[in-house]
Amino acid sequence: MAIQAPEGTKDLLPDEALFWTHFKAVAARVFGAYGYVPIETPVIEQTELFVRGIGEATDVVSKEMFTSLSGENLKKLLSGGTVKSKSRLSMRPEGTAGVVRAVVQHDLVPQGAAPAKLMYAGQMFRAERPQKGRQRQFNQVGVECLGAEEPTVDAEAIIMLMRFYREIGIPASDTRLLLNSMGCDACRPAYREQVRAYMAEHADELCETCMTRAELNPLRAFDCKNPGCAAVMEGAPKITGHLCDDCREHYETVKALLDGAGVAYAEDAKLVRGLDYYTRTVFEVQVDNGMGSQNAIGGGGRYDKLAEEVGGRPTPGLGFALGYERCVLALQAAGVEFPRAQRCDLFVACVDASVRTAAFSLVQRCRDAGMAADMDHQKRSLKSQFKLADKLGAAHVAVLGPDELAAGQVKLRDMGTHEERLVALEDAVPALLAQG
Repeated sequence: MAIQAPEGTKDLLPDEALFWTHFKAVAARVFGAYGYVPIETPVIEQTELFVRGIGEATDVVSKEMFTSLSGENLKKLLSGGTVKSKSRLSMRPEGTAGVVRAVVQHDLVPQGAAPAKLMYAGQMFRAERPQKGRQRQFNQVGVECLGAEEPTVDAEAIIMLMRFYREIGIPASDTRLLLNSMGCDACRPAYREQVRAYMAEHADELCETCMTRAELNPLRAFDCKNPGCAAVMEGAPKITGHLCDDCREHYETVKALLDGAGVAYAEDAKLVRGLDYYTRTVFEVQVDNGMGSQNAIGGGGRYDKLAEEVGGRPTPGLGFALGYERCVLALQAAGVEFPRAQRCDLFVACVDASVRTAAFSLVQRCRDAGMAADMDHQKRSLKSQFKLADKLGAAHVAVLGPDELAAGQVKLRDMGTHEERLVALEDAVPALLAQG
């Protein structure tokens, strides 16, 4: 049996690989207009980065993270030895922690400097059960803004995210923007205790996972997908009624800015982010059509404590990530047609082998002029060459035979209209360029 791709992974075949390239290009154009510039970080980081940044109690770290060891270090562990922390590496389950680590390591936000606005695109890895729109290796595009705490940054990022969805082709009518605040260190601890107490009163109605979360981070129970738990948590205290004055003012300003920009949203007091580093503003974009139960296509929020968690100076931050695979499902549900990877402006068909050298030369001249050109490389019959040209989507076919070559001419066929004309071989390239 032929070897298959690992479970939970997917090959991006040419057409989809082309769209992934387009997806990243649109993101770079939209986010670039807001001052965001690219950053590339390793797909592997020290495991400690995610333990400290994301939180050891999260499912991402405790259950889903792929941790890697070299053969030598594996032998050490199996023989009862230990491995240095810097040698304990994990595949990145999300992009934020690595970008913040890079900002701290390279001091990209020195004291008094303008904020660092960074964007990334690449593969993430989580060992979760594969399902529609959720894979073990998946693609994300995201942004991080480090060094600014004003609510204008929050609103700007949300507006930018919604603009990207519009530009990539997801109808605004299909999307739903949810908004909430998770408070800060001044107001969240007391609220967390109220939620914990509420959960204790309803312990017999909540799943075992939620009750474990009650001890570690009770707010994550709001994110439980168990219908019974969701019904119980509907009655839990809402954080928006327990925000401190600063957090309330921040949240109200974000909403006012979105209102002023004409961005529709729905407040959702149950919206929490699954990672521990979020504070204050959190948001999520959902699409119901074609998504199944996993209907979020992107989201993020503010994380003003994360830089300190990974060893840096206090540096406010905000970011979001959007899942490529989820967006593709939303686009397919909206009936968007994806471009074909194969493009061919001209296919040169040879009547016999005697003209192959001249045909090869014509193909090269077309490519030098910026056209996508090709020819047969398998000694096919003329009829089969036309079938190949049609399969490649060739706009034109140049037919070259001994008679045409002797006369210094080539026959050009428009594959759309089927019109044919003879042109001088030396004028073939200009003629094709003039025709578009």
